[in-house]
Amino acid sequence: MPPTHLFVTGQWVSPAEVESALIEHECVLEAAVVAYREETGLHTPKAFVVLREGIGASAGLARELQQFVKHRITPYKYPRHIEFVDQLPKNAAGKLLRYKLRDQG
Repeated sequence: MPPTHLFVTGQWVSPAEVESALIEHECVLEAAVVAYREETGLHTPKAFVVLREGIGASAGLARELQQFVKHRITPYKYPRHIEFVDQLPKNAAGKLLRYKLRDQG
C-alpha cells in the first residue's frame, strides 16, 4: 500500500481528500486520516480531528462529520472511526507525523 493512499473496499482512498472534506466543516480546525485495521483484517479510514476552540467532542458530532464527508466526496471514503484529539503530532517544522497516528490506530 503506498504511504499516500489507503485501500478501502477494493478502492484506493487519498487521506488528503478525506482530510480536506473534514476541514470544510465549521467545527474542525485540523484533521489527519490514516488506515485503521478492523478486526476483520480490512483497513478503513480513521480520522484524528482537532476541534475549534469552544467546540465539544461527542458521538453526535462524530456522526455529523461522517455524514458531512459522505456528502462532499464519494461516500465509501468516509472515516469509519473518528477520534478527537487536542493536537496532531508534528515535527519542529510543523510537518504531520502520520506514523505516530498509525501507531495509535
